[in-house]
Amino acid sequence: MTVSTIENRDDLVSYLNTAMALEHATIPPYLTAYYSIRSTTNSDAAHIIRVAAVEEMLHLTLVANVLNAIGGKPDLTRPGFVPSYPAYLPDGEDDFTVDLRPFSPEAIETFCKIERPGRAPSPDARLLSTPDGGNPLLVSSPTAEGMRFYSIGEFYEEIIEGLEKVAAGDPGLFRGDPALQVGPEYFYSGGGTMIVVSGLESAQSALRFIAAQGEGLDSGIYDADGELAHYYRYRQLQLGRYYQVGDHPGAPSGPPLSISWDDVYKVKVSARLADYPPGSELARVAEDFNAEYGAFLALLTDAFNGRPALLQDAVCEMFRLRDGFARLVRTPLPGSDGLHAAPTFEIPGAAGPEPRDTVDAAGTIRAVTR
Repeated sequence: MTVSTIENRDDLVSYLNTAMALEHATIPPYLTAYYSIRSTTNSDAAHIIRVAAVEEMLHLTLVANVLNAIGGKPDLTRPGFVPSYPAYLPDGEDDFTVDLRPFSPEAIETFCKIERPGRAPSPDARLLSTPDGGNPLLVSSPTAEGMRFYSIGEFYEEIIEGLEKVAAGDPGLFRGDPALQVGPEYFYSGGGTMIVVSGLESAQSALRFIAAQGEGLDSGIYDADGELAHYYRYRQLQLGRYYQVGDHPGAPSGPPLSISWDDVYKVKVSARLADYPPGSELARVAEDFNAEYGAFLALLTDAFNGRPALLQDAVCEMFRLRDGFARLVRTPLPGSDGLHAAPTFEIPGAAGPEPRDTVDAAGTIRAVTR
């Protein structure tokens, strides 16, 4: 019998809020690496990272659809939603932290850790309170302190099973307003179709898609649509070759990738506003960027709460941020031995406190301090 920490609708809401925070928390690191690449260079890497960032938006939207379907309320502007980097992701792993880094071997290694696949040896062993046999445990339960899963895919599997369990005892679980659903007419990423959630089957399908596209729940290279999972896309950058059909996970045999680790703006890792001279033009540009990112999160929140047509604007807005990125990453940071500035993602009114490295039941991220 599978251990479960999901007992009711409130538990599902907590898990889904955590899932939204998780999907979003990958976007600033991906964008930082993407915009640190000098123009006209590293086209292979830039394409891989950009597509992954757009697909994280797809995942975020799919989770919002599931949350709305059970009568929850997506809110990307709540205090603590945005991590204070470096941070543990809101999925419970404690063997690595996520920084805002320039494109580099270290950044890609972190991305592989974020997206890595894994499955417990048996359903009974999925949920443990302590690491087992040296295998890193990635994902924690927002409803049972200290309980962790083996992978992000396992985390989604718990929600999938929890939906079935709660729906069996609550026929009115899917009580949300259908008008809040984001349909395929409002979002197109090229790497998957938006799923409108109206009941148990569609909710589970949406979450299975996220797990397969990101990490590959069954440790497969390709998802059901024949798309390479994010983990293996990033592994291509480590291994120097593209995967092709028939390849084994650690042995891509396709064309080589062209990578130049030096054609990058060497931005300060996890820069903070405190790193910029008070009252300087550099500080003002960083503050303006943070305000624009906050507006982007507010736009997404509106899109998920009855104005789905705004989602297309939000996706475009994510890449309009490139102007602020460009102004910062091209500017040397005074007194930093040649490092450049970068966005800090300290969002007015949205960034959470820094003293703890946990996640509460609402999915609020607590950052790591150094």
